Order: sequence, then C-alpha cells, then structure tokens
Amino acid sequence: MAAFRIAVIGGDGIGPEVIEQAIRVADAALRHDKAPVEWNRLPWSSAFYKQHGTMVPPDGWDLLRKHDAVLFGAVGTPDLPDTVTVQGLILPMRRKFDQYVNLRPAYLFDGVPCPLCDHDPQTGALRPKKPGSIDMLVYRENTEGEYAPIGGRLYEGAANDVAVQTSVFTRRGCERIMRAAFEGARTRRRKVTSITKSNAMGFSMVLWDDVFRAVAKDYPDVQSNSLLVDAAAMDFVRKPEAFDVVVASNLFGDILTDLSAIITGSMGLAASGNINPDRTAPSMFEPVHGSAPDIAGKRMANPLAAILSVGLLFDHLKLATSADALRRAVASVLKAGKPRTPDLGGNATTSEVADAVVAAL
Repeated sequence: MAAFRIAVIGGDGIGPEVIEQAIRVADAALRHDKAPVEWNRLPWSSAFYKQHGTMVPPDGWDLLRKHDAVLFGAVGTPDLPDTVTVQGLILPMRRKFDQYVNLRPAYLFDGVPCPLCDHDPQTGALRPKKPGSIDMLVYRENTEGEYAPIGGRLYEGAANDVAVQTSVFTRRGCERIMRAAFEGARTRRRKVTSITKSNAMGFSMVLWDDVFRAVAKDYPDVQSNSLLVDAAAMDFVRKPEAFDVVVASNLFGDILTDLSAIITGSMGLAASGNINPDRTAPSMFEPVHGSAPDIAGKRMANPLAAILSVGLLFDHLKLATSADALRRAVASVLKAGKPRTPDLGGNATTSEVADAVVAAL
C-alpha cells in the first residue's frame, strides 16, 4: 500500500502545539488500517511571512498539489493584519483547490457540560441536555458568497472613505454545496435545513432559495426546510436537537458553526474539513478555534478539535476503521471526565489530553 502524503502546516499560535499532538494520535490510530502516512511539515506561518514577505513561497501551491491532503493548525498573530495571514493562506487555498465544502460537525459528547438545559416534562425542573441530543452537521459553502475577494477602497483614510465588498452567488456554487448536503443527509437522519435571509437580501439569497427548492425536488426522501439566519441562531440555542444537516452560505455558516461549537461544550472540540469532493486537488482539515495567541506556549490548548479533524481527514482518505477508532477514543476520554484542558474546566496540559487519547486507542 502506497503511503499517503499529508502536508502539515502548523502555522501560528497554538496551531503547531495542537497539530503535533494530533499527529501522535493519528499515528496510533492508523495501526487499525495498517496505512502508512508521510507527514511533510511545512514552515509557512507569520514568521515565514516576516522573513520572506509572503505566506506561501512561489512554488507552494504546486508543492501542496502533490499531497493527498493538508493538515492545518491555525494562522494569525496580533502584529499582522488578517489581510496578510488569513487572506494570504487559508482563503486562497480554499479557492485554488476548489474546497467548496466546509464540513463542520457539532456533537454533544457524553461527559461534556452543555450550557443549555431542558425542562423535565413531569417536574418542570431544569436538567442537562442528554449526550448525543445535539448532533448536527453544517455544510458551509466555502469558495464564494460573502467572502469573495471582490471590492475595494476609495479615498482610504479621508473623510469620504468608501469601501465596497461584493458578495458573489452563482447557481453552480449554490447547487453543488446543496447537493453535497442532501447526499450527506441520506447517511444521517434525512433532514436538511437551508439558512437564508431572502427577506432582506433580495438578489443573492433569493437565488439561494430558488436553487434550494430546485435541488430539494431531486431528494424526495429527505425532509427539507428553509430558515432565516436570525431565526436559525435563535433555534441553535432554543432547540438545537431539531437540526440534522444544515446548509449555509460562507458567512452564515461561519457564524452559526461557532455557536454550534459553544453549545456542544467548547471551541476546543470544533473540527472541520475543507473538502474538494471531486478530488481534483487536496482537501484541508483544521480545528476551528484559530491561533489563540493569548494562550500560545502555555500548554493549555485543547488538542481534541485538531484530533477530531484528523478523524475527518481519515474519512476523506477512506480509512474508516482508523477514523472510528479515533472518535471512540476521544469519546471515552471525554466520558471519563479527565484529563481536561481549562476550556472544559480542568487543568491538564495539551500533551496530557493527547496521551489519554493514545492510551484509549
């Protein structure tokens, strides 16, 4: 069996810390599939930019194309604007490699405290939500929409400063993310909720709604409905168990998935995949939490989001046995209640949590 080649970009802040622990766990899990993997570590980061004047070297994109996938930590430092870091690495990668599916699961694990409660139907008392009661999968459009790099500034810094940012919605872009969501729903509870704002955005979101209705007709076995984004934000808190698969534009999906991470315990558990379903270029997998410079180097970052992102990477590489073993190990550590990093109420270090997952494997 030929080795899978995975490009590793630790990046900035806590990125390298959590990614190195995720690789330790990955190597332990891979024994279940007996799959060889080569981890190719690349030094691209804010420090690389300060030395070379670019986030990615001239041959960088061609180099990445030679890999089966990318494992990414985080990028961003307080002393560089996001227009340099994020828009110099993450966003171009998503577009260049047509990673149009941003997949973000949110699951309430046993042993993880949820900030939401239910009312007991008999006593009326508040009770914690049951493990597994929140289980949603968000398909976020990842290459166009509100994050399209179209616009500009005029008279910058003057009293008449003008900024124009243009959203781009195409029928092709809407349709392919929606079809991916419906296909995903067929492997779950067969329900898709589309997030819109067509009552106020009379062009882009009306197109979105039109395409959603058309695609839904091809999936009569899947229940479908549409929800305004403000109502969706309310229902993510009020009744998150009502959601199965959610499909949303770039901006709406970005915001709602931060909310879904918090209601399932912590940003430290939020995994994601930036996926090219056609496999014409490598897909990229990353924790959602960002570089968190305030805790970088303190050994307190939760590695589980990065580890669960490796699980999504294994899914993509069709290493199902390793993926399932990894997720079961994470679930057992969380159910045990220790060790836990500070974001989950504990005082364990990043490596101690990874050690526990490796032991569970």
